[in-house]
Amino acid sequence: MRNPSLKFLAATGLLALAGHAAADYPLMNLVADKVIQKYQSASCEQLWAQKQQPKSEQEQRLIGLLKNDPQLRVAFMNKVAGPIANKMFDCGMIP
Repeated sequence: MRNPSLKFLAATGLLALAGHAAADYPLMNLVADKVIQKYQSASCEQLWAQKQQPKSEQEQRLIGLLKNDPQLRVAFMNKVAGPIANKMFDCGMIP
């Protein structure tokens, strides 16, 4: 893909697919936004402390849903991966 217009078309197609997936899961979008907000507003110390605590029942249910629905998992991960990974990197939680 050396041609810039081909890259643009590919990126536009991926964004359209991501937007379509997000529209299919309005509840997932609310949960994902809450997770993103949690990571963005927490200090690194808070994130380290939360990592050591057991998962709540609500978190365990969400994880179960994501494990059982691959399409939902992909849509959720596509939405939260960037913000969470950036925060974890800033906090030294990932190399």
